[in-house]
Parts: sequence; structure tokens; C-alpha cells
Amino acid sequence: MSWREEYERKLISAEEAVKLINPGDHVAFAYGLEPNDLALALLGRTGDLKNIRLHVPAPGRDLPWYEPGWEETFGVSIGFVLPVARKMMDERRGDYLVSGLLWAEEPSVREPVDVLLIYLSTPDEHGYCSFGASLWDKKKAVRQARLVLAETNPELIRTYGDNYLHISEIDYFVPHTPTGKVPGATDILGRKTAGPGETAETIAAYVATVIKDGDTIEVGVGGTAEWLPQLGVLENKHDLGVHSENLPRGIASLVMKGVVTGRFKTINPGKVVSTACGGGTRDEMDFINMNPVFELYGSDYVLDPRVIAAHDNMVAINAALAVDLTGQIAAESIGATMVSGTGGQLAFATGAALSRGGRNITVLHSTAQGGKVSRIVPQLDYGTVVTVPRTLADIIVTEYGIARLKGKTQRQRAEELISIAHPDFRSELSNESRQLFWPGTT
Repeated sequence: MSWREEYERKLISAEEAVKLINPGDHVAFAYGLEPNDLALALLGRTGDLKNIRLHVPAPGRDLPWYEPGWEETFGVSIGFVLPVARKMMDERRGDYLVSGLLWAEEPSVREPVDVLLIYLSTPDEHGYCSFGASLWDKKKAVRQARLVLAETNPELIRTYGDNYLHISEIDYFVPHTPTGKVPGATDILGRKTAGPGETAETIAAYVATVIKDGDTIEVGVGGTAEWLPQLGVLENKHDLGVHSENLPRGIASLVMKGVVTGRFKTINPGKVVSTACGGGTRDEMDFINMNPVFELYGSDYVLDPRVIAAHDNMVAINAALAVDLTGQIAAESIGATMVSGTGGQLAFATGAALSRGGRNITVLHSTAQGGKVSRIVPQLDYGTVVTVPRTLADIIVTEYGIARLKGKTQRQRAEELISIAHPDFRSELSNESRQLFWPGTT
């Protein structure tokens, strides 16, 4: 049987596909945008399905199972707190998969998946499908699930690297109903934003002073960090390399402009390596499509601290919600309320710390809630998740400057961090620091 005959034999409708799901099954979407037709067909079975354990790694579509009243049918867990699922998490109606490197390295340590729902491109002339703009752990997930249902979208991009799968590894294919939207050319996190703003521009300018010609950079998605490639502050740099979990908007443009060449990368020289690239404009996505400069690999490779550390002059740039005066970095929660996820931040902080000439940069606005709350705090609120421990804290940047923490005592760290806090809070922070680190003083 040719691959074309096999593919035709496996083609079914979305409604037929979801009939293969049984009550009590553990159903999981793959990382990336949920396949629309399969998601809607699954919702259509709510009358006869009960107790579906549904895992959505990175919720991108605003679907009813995040709303109250669906709990009998869907018990939802997520791997990253994004806008469409935030209310569900605030109301404690959903659960959160504590992941870190766990999902990146070995999906088999998690509960086995009965049915995996995934997006793929239509097959090429050799019978291989692309995972599109994001790979993550999808290959491993496909190979470990009992049943795999793939929605095929001919508009998904193709890249070099490990971003492909033969049709023989998929159980059934569902043709995608076109929506008119460009896959991967919208905001990665499904957010609405007016742009970076003056504060982000100031922070980006400070960060640029820490980046040197020939550095290999990682830029995290979410918060202030992701604006860096778009603001022009890197355009006077030369021969930058990229090894990054995601490629935020602007990275591909820096390749077009000759700023990013990868000439001095220790491994994968000349290549832009990531596990996802879905944050670009339409022009950027067209530029990435089948461009041999861009290579997508699984998260078990891209997020491996040993691989990251193998790059000389590795510079990790990620955002935070808060930093305490000892250097503990919180990027996932405020108190017990989850607002984001770990992603690759700890992996890149570790890799950058072990890299020869490496630097780990954490960026954040000095205040939140319209200036009412300082993000530089004496101690993190009770229940706050520490994303990066103080032992890996290195360079912290706000709109008020740069704090360098590596090799500093607790008192010196406090002084550095207070110097970049908002002026309205510096006196209060100084008083708190004296009580914390200078016993017997007031």
C-alpha cells in the first residue's frame, strides 16, 4: 500500500473521530493551538461523555470547558496559565501540571494518554507531515498515546530540523475547516496588547548594553522580555546567534537584516534553533517557512541545560512578576494564584549560568497595578512560586537600571535591587532590608 492510499484510508470526519473517545478517557491536546474542528466535535459529545480527564498544555482557544458547569464532562488540567483559562484557575475549577523539565524530557512519567488530539500539516510528496510553527514534545507524545487523531491544515508552515512525522504514525486524519486565520502569525499567548510602551523601551535599551557582538541569545515569550527583538535596540549588534525556546516577533526580522547570523555559535553554527516559532508577523512566518537557517527541535533538546550551556556566551533573557531582595525570581504566580507557567526559564537560567561567558538577564517593570505595588519586594508573598532560585539570579533590569547580583552578599544584593526599584518604594525597601539583613537595627 502506498502512503497516499494509507492516508486516504485514515481520513475521517471530526465527528467520526471523536466517537473513538470513551467515557473516563484521558484526552490530551498537544502543545500549541488546539485543533479547532476536533475541539468543537468533542464539545458536541457532551451529552454522552462523562468524566473525561482533559489536559490542555497551553490553552489558546476560548472553549466552553473553561467555564463553570462543564465539570461532569471535563476535568481540565493545563500546563500554562493563559488568558482563556485564567478565570477557571482563579476559581480553582481546573488543575495545573507542575512541569519544569518534566514534560520536556520524558512524557512517559505522566499519566498515560488514551487519545491525543493534534494539529499537523497535510503530507508532502513523501508522506511526511509538519508540526507547523511549534514542535515541543509532540513526537514523543504521538508515539506514547494509545490513539492519535490529527487535524490536517495545509497552511501550517514547514521548517528544517526535526519538525516532521510520517503519516504511518497517526491513527486517523481529520481535514481542517479553513478559518481564514494564519496559523502561527498571531500572538503566541493569545493576548491582546497595545504594544511595548515607553517603560519596555527603556528596559530594552538597558538590556542591549549587556549583550555583546557574537553572543547567542534566548528571548522568553511573555512580559517585558519579548519586546526586545522588535524595538531596534539590537540592530547595531553583529553576528548574534539564537538558541531559544520560542522565537518572539522580531527575531526573524533580525535574521533578514543580518544582525543574527549565528557565525560564532559553538553548536549549530549559522542556525536559528528553537522548539517553536509561532510569534512572527505574516512576512516573518513566510521567511521562516522552508528556510534552512531555521531549525525546530524537540523541547528535550532545546531546553536541555547541557545543550544550552554548550553555547559559549549564552545570554538568557526572561521576564518576571516579582523579585525579592535576596534575588528569588517569581515568574509564575502571585501568592497561590497562578498567572503563567515555568516554561523554559529555569532551564535557560541554569544553562546560561554554566555557559562560558554566559549571562542570565531577568527583566520586569518596577511596579504593578498602575504604580501602586512594587515588583521589587522584601520577601515574596506567601505561596508565591519561585521560578528561579536566588543562586541562579544574575542580572536584573527595570526601567531604573541594572542590578548585578552574581557574587554579591545578601546585603549587597538588597542594595543593588533597591537602586533599580521605583523611587516611591526605595525608602520602605531600605527599612525592610535593614530588618532582614542587619539584625538589631531599625
